[in-house]
Amino acid sequence: MIALHLSSKGFQINTVAIEFPVSIDVLKECLGDDLNIFKRKSNTIFTWSALGIMAYSKDGNIAESITIAIKLDSYEFSPKQPFSGIFHFNNQDILSYYASHKNQHVKLFKGDDSGALVASGISAWFSKEDDSIDAIQVHTYIPYERGAGLPEDKYTMKPLDEDVLVFEDFGFKLSVIEELMYTKGLMKPVFDLYEFADWHKGREIDIDEEGYEPIAEVTQYFKDLPIPKRMASEITDFYQDGGNDIYMNLCPFSGGAVDYWDIETCVDAKQFPNLKKVTLCYATESAYEEFIALGIDAEWL
Repeated sequence: MIALHLSSKGFQINTVAIEFPVSIDVLKECLGDDLNIFKRKSNTIFTWSALGIMAYSKDGNIAESITIAIKLDSYEFSPKQPFSGIFHFNNQDILSYYASHKNQHVKLFKGDDSGALVASGISAWFSKEDDSIDAIQVHTYIPYERGAGLPEDKYTMKPLDEDVLVFEDFGFKLSVIEELMYTKGLMKPVFDLYEFADWHKGREIDIDEEGYEPIAEVTQYFKDLPIPKRMASEITDFYQDGGNDIYMNLCPFSGGAVDYWDIETCVDAKQFPNLKKVTLCYATESAYEEFIALGIDAEWL
């Protein structure tokens, strides 16, 4: 029987200490020579079919990870038998551990809800189907790093070397941003809440917890965002809807029936000579009347 162990002492196959990347020859010594080799464009997969174990290699000699198949799959390279050995995490059966602690597993990276157990720089990462384990992948632990891959200045507010529009009403400004940034694609970067939360260094923004109310840093971002005067002529109409991108990025779980972004006055409309029509759901009655008085076709959603 194959025994796998992950603990503060490291990762072992039976009694052999394994560090990733690991030589295929070392794995053969641990798992035997009864294996199939599948060469693909991007990697080579070594499958110990009777053991329910696979190893993934980029160069055909060194494995970056191994996968333990708990359930059988239909891929050509998949094992023909599920893993029947034992897998201990800190001397406890990892399968039983996961089943009894399925809501307390460690999250390895943003957005992951399948879980991982980590020790000594090695991660045992679960993929699962419903509440049961489908497979376990073992590899070097790579911690999630907020903002990784994003330019450091992605959402840094840069002053514009040109005249900018000045707004008295935040709700009006948001409708203008919706048109220029999300509908017409004229403003960059296109704001993405989840990306912004990853990028933001001041504190960790937990969207799942905070997304039911306006998030202060996001609101401030749009308040400070400069809009060039030259873009004013692009606004011919705007359409407010609770599902607009601007509102979903400001407060994704608000449900729409809020007054956070109501247009209270349409005095800013005077800066937009081509604005002819507005469809409103976030506006006061007095703002609606002001639009009509300015000769702008206004209607409620």
